[in-house]
Amino acid sequence: MTSTPSDTPRYDIVAMGHAIVDVIARCEESFLAEHNMAKGSMQLIDADQATGIYAAMGQGQEVSGGSAANTLAAMANIGAKCAFIGQVADDQLGEIFAHDIRSAGVDFTVDPRGGEPPTARCLILVTNDGQRTMNTFLGAAQFLPTAALDEELVRKSDILYLEGYLWDPPEPRAAMQKAISTARAAGNRVALTMSDAFVIERHRDGFNELLDNGKIDILFANEVEILSLTQLDDFDAALAAVAPKVPTLVVTRGEHGAVAIANGQRAEVAAEPVDEVVDTTGAGDLFAAGFLAGQAQGKSLETSLTMGAVAAGEIITHIGPRVTRDLPPLIAARLDA
Repeated sequence: MTSTPSDTPRYDIVAMGHAIVDVIARCEESFLAEHNMAKGSMQLIDADQATGIYAAMGQGQEVSGGSAANTLAAMANIGAKCAFIGQVADDQLGEIFAHDIRSAGVDFTVDPRGGEPPTARCLILVTNDGQRTMNTFLGAAQFLPTAALDEELVRKSDILYLEGYLWDPPEPRAAMQKAISTARAAGNRVALTMSDAFVIERHRDGFNELLDNGKIDILFANEVEILSLTQLDDFDAALAAVAPKVPTLVVTRGEHGAVAIANGQRAEVAAEPVDEVVDTTGAGDLFAAGFLAGQAQGKSLETSLTMGAVAAGEIITHIGPRVTRDLPPLIAARLDA
């Protein structure tokens, strides 16, 4: 890993997540049925499956993705100072990812990994209603070593943001656990996004242990994930079960908006109206970006939620998980309305 000099600048946020290049293509729902894909889900696939699905997909668009990386790219667009820790391979897709995230204004200094496996890719099928079905080959992303962790970078970042997807493989999980200890020792906040219900099913005890031990300051989940985490059927009961364990809980509910509870204070926001939902890829990532940017700027809970809703509303109006318009004017117009 490229070392960070002792004069490392202060960052608003450093995130650890999968370094992935997305391949996005439209499809009919019959394509999902033919390939045994559950609409709206995310499944992990191996190299052979990735080859087969890619060959069967229609013409696709390649764009760098990864949940935490998407969040950082949007936060940088809003004006936050961001850094990313993730693993790519020394190959063409690795070069694409590194170029894209740096060009978005995010610092990225982790050296590429030589040899197999190749850089991760996510094959995303978007149906006519804008729902995305993801097929992820993790490749090099799941081999982020503890040695790639720049502890000085973590210490000098106000928020450490952890992508739940990366908790699944053991090697990056160890790096994330070390990062949590480093951040907390420095008095910095730690944020975690649950990422997906399948991750929770595999690591429910581990996530609950983090919460019970007070190691998470900001928790992001969607409605399905919070119900899975608590193993409850009632949304309000799930909120009530988790909120006392974490200083700030943020739960998104798709078209029904989002709710946040911070130190007993509850705020809610409606989803931003859009003319057409084109692609929901990255909606949760962008919501987290707007919310975290608001928190980094010292905004209120409600304003931070509104910023998240605006960012999520922008991303679902076009293909891909990276913003195509500057977010600050959109946020300012919404807050001034």
